[in-house]
Amino acid sequence: MTFKTFSFTTALVLASAVAYAQTPPPAPAAAPAQQGPPPQPVLGPNEWNIDSNHSTAGFTVTHLMVSTVPGSFGKVSGKITFDGKTASSIAADVTIDATTINTNNEKRDAHLKSGDFFEVAKYPTLTFKSKKVVPGAAGKFKLVGDLTMHGVTKEVTFDVEGPTGPVNAGRNFVVGATATTTVNRSDWGLTWNRAIEAGGVTVSDAVKITLGIEANKPNPNAPPPPPRPGQ
Repeated sequence: MTFKTFSFTTALVLASAVAYAQTPPPAPAAAPAQQGPPPQPVLGPNEWNIDSNHSTAGFTVTHLMVSTVPGSFGKVSGKITFDGKTASSIAADVTIDATTINTNNEKRDAHLKSGDFFEVAKYPTLTFKSKKVVPGAAGKFKLVGDLTMHGVTKEVTFDVEGPTGPVNAGRNFVVGATATTTVNRSDWGLTWNRAIEAGGVTVSDAVKITLGIEANKPNPNAPPPPPRPGQ
């Protein structure tokens, strides 16, 4: 190898090294954008969200033919259709979380969640979807629809008091109503029972259901919420 060839090769190597040293390092990959909660669907003009914090689903049964035992479900959700004026415009689509059943007795609650009753591992929700309104006296009407429980759907009729409102609560308009009905649990396959010496049974077949519903929708004219500290 001649001196001339060696010098040319050395110059190429040195030039490459200098160019590499002057090349800025690649920028770090951008962190993925934080995913917030999915946007809530926009309500139609007559649609109201059921407020789970102010709605209840309760029931009562007769125990040993002598006393009334109450129970409740801890979460009620869904939508109500109401034009804010007439009861005939009302429709309901209600979902009740069966896993939240509560009778203030852990052992009894576990039994109610088991295959003897609601079988919540397989049927975690109860639903009611209305089909028609039957007008009544002022402030009262009947709401007919399908109650699905324990995987069985049957038509039931709720006696409804209301609706009350709408009330302007600032950021929301709010309406409410109370609905009651009595069903035979055996119609939904909830047949567990135990005979007692008096000739009766431990738990009545008849169950009274009471729904206390509060629903709301945004007030488009409400002022924006105050800024949080630090904003």
